[in-house]
Amino acid sequence: MAGHNKWSKVRHKKAVQDARRSRLFTRYIREITVAARLGGPDPEANPRLRAAIAAARAVNMPKENIERAIARGAGAGGGEAMEELRLEGYAPGGVAVIVDCITDNRNRTVSQVRSTFTKGGGNLGETGCVAWMFEQVGQIVFDRDRYSEDEIMEVALEAGAEDVLDRPEDGVIEVRTAPQDFFRVQQALEAKGLQPMGAEITWVPKTTVKVSGDTARKVLALIEKLEALEDVQNVYTNYDIPAEELAAAGD
Repeated sequence: MAGHNKWSKVRHKKAVQDARRSRLFTRYIREITVAARLGGPDPEANPRLRAAIAAARAVNMPKENIERAIARGAGAGGGEAMEELRLEGYAPGGVAVIVDCITDNRNRTVSQVRSTFTKGGGNLGETGCVAWMFEQVGQIVFDRDRYSEDEIMEVALEAGAEDVLDRPEDGVIEVRTAPQDFFRVQQALEAKGLQPMGAEITWVPKTTVKVSGDTARKVLALIEKLEALEDVQNVYTNYDIPAEELAAAGD
C-alpha cells in the first residue's frame, strides 16, 4: 500500500479514533485558528478555513469549539501567537517524510521532531530535501459501502475532478482534484447529497519507496511517534508497504 493514507482502515479504527478525539480536536482548533488569522473569519471568503471547519465537523467537533477557534484567530481572547512550520526528513529505508506543525515555540518543536527522527532510526533534513517528491492535491473521500464508484464518478468528473480512485483495501472511494478546483468539486458532490467521510487539500507522493519487514515496522513506528507530538498537525510519507503488513500494524 503506497503512501501514508490517513483514510486506510478508517472503519476498523473507530475505537482508536475515539480515544484520540481530544488530540484531534486540539489539532483542528489550531488549524482553524491559524486559518482565520491568515485569511479572515468568513469561511465563504477563506477556503482554508472552510476546509478546516469541514474537517472538524467530520470528527463531530462541537459547534461552539469551532466558533471559539475562529474568534481567537480573528483576534478575540488573545492567546499565544501560533506559527506554521514545515520540517522534512527521512525515515528508515530512505522513506521521505514531511511534518507540518503549528507551534508557539519553534525551537521546542524542531528539537522534539529532530529527537523523534533520530530515536526512530531516521534523520531530520534541510528544508526542501524531500518536498520535491510530493505534489499537492485535493482529496475527497467517501465510504465505499455507502456509495458506488459510478455515482461518485459521474458528479466528480463533471465538476472538474482529475480522477476517481476505488480503494477496496481501504474501504473508500477517493476523488482527487487540483488544489484550485477542490472546493468547487466538493460543493458539487455535496449538492447531490453525497456526503464525504473527509475532505482536504493534502500532499501525495509522486514516487514511492518499497519497504517491508523490520524496516516497515520501524517506519510505521516513527510516523506514529511523530503524529503523537503535540505540535504536529500532519505527517506525509512516500512509503510502499505490503497491505498485509500495514493491516497487521493497525490491529
